[in-house]
Amino acid sequence: MAKRQNTHLPLKDALGEFIKENKLQKGMDKVDAREAWAKLMGNGVNNYTTTVELRNETLYVGLSSSVLREELSMGKSKIIAMLNEELGKELVKKLVLR
Repeated sequence: MAKRQNTHLPLKDALGEFIKENKLQKGMDKVDAREAWAKLMGNGVNNYTTTVELRNETLYVGLSSSVLREELSMGKSKIIAMLNEELGKELVKKLVLR
């Protein structure tokens, strides 16, 4: 059994350390990317969004409307910049709308 530390550690730091030790950052990034998409795009786009998946710095977004897909494809670079700003790091390099 691991020895208990007697120092007080803020919860944020403790969770960050837990995530780092157990190599959970990739999974957390996937969840954060989904949440950022939902927050930034709003209800109008989210109603037509079927899937949001982050794989190897590429965000794959499934849309049920071809018209919306074409409209969003015109502003991919702006969407990527907004997502990375929301996430606080360069996590998304490419956006694929399908």
